[in-house]
Amino acid sequence: MRYFIEIAYNGTNYFGWQKQPDAISVAEVLEGALSTLLRNEVKVVGAGRTDAGVHAKQLFAHFDFEEIEDLPKLVFRLNSLLPKDISVKDIFKVKEDAHARFNASEREYEYVISLEKNPFSEGFAYQLYQKPNIDVMNEAAATLLDYQDFQCFSRSNTDVKTYHCSIKKAFWEEEKNQLIFTIAADRFLRNMVRAIVGTLLDVGFGKTSLEEFHEIINKKNRANAGSSVPANGLYLTKVIYPKSIFQNN
Repeated sequence: MRYFIEIAYNGTNYFGWQKQPDAISVAEVLEGALSTLLRNEVKVVGAGRTDAGVHAKQLFAHFDFEEIEDLPKLVFRLNSLLPKDISVKDIFKVKEDAHARFNASEREYEYVISLEKNPFSEGFAYQLYQKPNIDVMNEAAATLLDYQDFQCFSRSNTDVKTYHCSIKKAFWEEEKNQLIFTIAADRFLRNMVRAIVGTLLDVGFGKTSLEEFHEIINKKNRANAGSSVPANGLYLTKVIYPKSIFQNN
């Protein structure tokens, strides 16, 4: 049977979601806990990758196993076994061909910037000491919805077949000495959100004009875009699936 597992994690101590040979990852820790409790080797497939230091408020993964009689009990036992920075929210059955990555129709990220020195946001927000122009950044962010090819915001030498993404929304909000950037799309390229935020900040600080922002996208060259902002301000906040995968036969 196939199961979806919903988790959240503080990514500070991990080199991202994806398993790596010489670094600790969220997937590795989760697989270890599942394998221990189910007394069989369990492999998980995530909805997507998060880079080292990136957090997730919601991420889904799937795994295959025989009938599990008490799923709430398994959730409780996993949370007891897992480290404090990884939390299991739910486990539920899905259709046998449901896929955590390929069936995801939309993913949403938030990037958090702190405009004040705040010990309680240390490690969870990017610290800025000057406030950029939010209005012009929102003007630039809105134009992202007019484009499909985002090679200029992709990490170099990424093994992908296409740089096309369909961005559904992209906007900035100010809340209590914080700037929060929300962006949703059908898919994201590696490092894409952090590169977009860095480039939008260049617009907000007057280093890049709106016309130049359009030119950066059209030239499709990562070297023309702004620097990537630090990972600790980035959160995967939502993954959306079609309702049909949750209907078990």
